[in-house]
Amino acid sequence: MRIGRLLGVTDLIGRPEAVSLAREFVRRKLGDNHPALDDVTLLVSEVVTNAVVHSESRNGGRVTLALADCHDLVHVDVVDAGGDTAPHVRDPLLAEGGRGLLLVETLSYRWNVHEHATGRTVWFQIRYKQDGNDRDP
Repeated sequence: MRIGRLLGVTDLIGRPEAVSLAREFVRRKLGDNHPALDDVTLLVSEVVTNAVVHSESRNGGRVTLALADCHDLVHVDVVDAGGDTAPHVRDPLLAEGGRGLLLVETLSYRWNVHEHATGRTVWFQIRYKQDGNDRDP
């Protein structure tokens, strides 16, 4: 079993400006030439936005972002204080907004939501892009 390398963890304040800070954290930790940079940055933006808009972390609570390099994929955890409803993918034809998790489902190799005593973790994995293909056949 190969073990990844933790690239970093940052605590953000549950306000809209946390989204741009999260994107900058990803760029700084992965580097400009990382093969998964664009997809990881986009999905971090979406998941952190969900945390600061929909979770109990909004209005100044804590949102924690953790980033790990696992050799052929990047693993991301976004931890917030949870909320009344669990995050879920909305029907894109019926939803006026809420397409962030649809992007996560589409672009990630794997993803899920874990509810725990102190809140919730939304995690996803992005495979490195190789030969124009970043998914399993």
